[in-house]
Amino acid sequence: MKELSPFGRSPVGRKKDKRVLVAMSGGVDSSLTASLLKEQGHNVCGVFLNLGQINYKQALEAVKRVAKKIGIPLKIIDLKKQFRKGVIDYFLKTYSRGNTPNPCVICNKKIKFGLLFKLMEKWKFDYLATGHYVRLLKNKKRKLKIAADRTKDQSYFLYNLNQKQLAKLLFPLGNYTKEKVKKMADQRHLPYLKKESQEICFVKDADLYGFLKTRIHTDKGPIIDFKTGKKIGEHQGVPFYTIGQRVPIGGTGPYYVFSKNLKKNQLIVVGKGDKNSFFKEITLKNVNWISGEPPKSARILVRIRYRQPLVPAKIMLHASKFKLHFDQPIKFVAPGQSAVFYSKKDELLGGGVISDFISDFS
Repeated sequence: MKELSPFGRSPVGRKKDKRVLVAMSGGVDSSLTASLLKEQGHNVCGVFLNLGQINYKQALEAVKRVAKKIGIPLKIIDLKKQFRKGVIDYFLKTYSRGNTPNPCVICNKKIKFGLLFKLMEKWKFDYLATGHYVRLLKNKKRKLKIAADRTKDQSYFLYNLNQKQLAKLLFPLGNYTKEKVKKMADQRHLPYLKKESQEICFVKDADLYGFLKTRIHTDKGPIIDFKTGKKIGEHQGVPFYTIGQRVPIGGTGPYYVFSKNLKKNQLIVVGKGDKNSFFKEITLKNVNWISGEPPKSARILVRIRYRQPLVPAKIMLHASKFKLHFDQPIKFVAPGQSAVFYSKKDELLGGGVISDFISDFS
């Protein structure tokens, strides 16, 4: 695949003389992003965000090595306080309510394309670039499309972007596969971190239960079989479970979390294939449209969790709330997660948060 400039179809190396701020994490994606933009003749500056991430020291050293290797200045910004308030507090609050948070969506909205975008404008850069796998089309209206490498596509996390932001954003890796990106980075001898970053950067060793149990007070309680209404086990705390999660119960089952009753401290489960775990319609809040307005057609494709297949649905505005009506019932809807909208041509249309669904079975 020919290496292309994110500013158009011109080959790498053509002078553009743009000031580009590149968000760098120490990984291969952001490292190659900075290198490509520098090769294209742009005035590139890296920026590393100290968010209190678990691998902070290793990541910072890697970013410093990469910046030195490609010859660009580096800014180091401490946003620990803002990240804790905007992302971690949201994460804990959502779990404590019995819902499932989406920290990457919120981090992109509030930190990377919120605070960092404002700093980019304050410092008078022309563009902000990241290593996200998504394709940006700059026509009359900016459009985002699923990345060429569908297995690495990150458009799901970017549905809160708007036209003003897209006019000053660059995603140079959207047309490359992950394998190609690694090959290109190695050809340039970039000293990036070899270990891929973990999904939740502030949870050590991916031990989500260990992280939550020291921060959320909860009590053990009964696991209730939705079909019979009887107690069949004991949970470790309702907030520690998510909808659709398999729950081991003493040799019976399998059982999966269907819903939660916070008032009675009950975890409601269903058996595999139970029709009660399927939904035809869900309500959304905090809906954003990339174009600034809903599409003309109500027929869209929807992804209700990262990496899950796209499913056809109809979106409707009812009593000032958006509702999704699926062509076929979908299984295990998790309140707090994002439902993200696409067109049949792989265009990211927007998305919203699945509204609270805390069942109260008596």
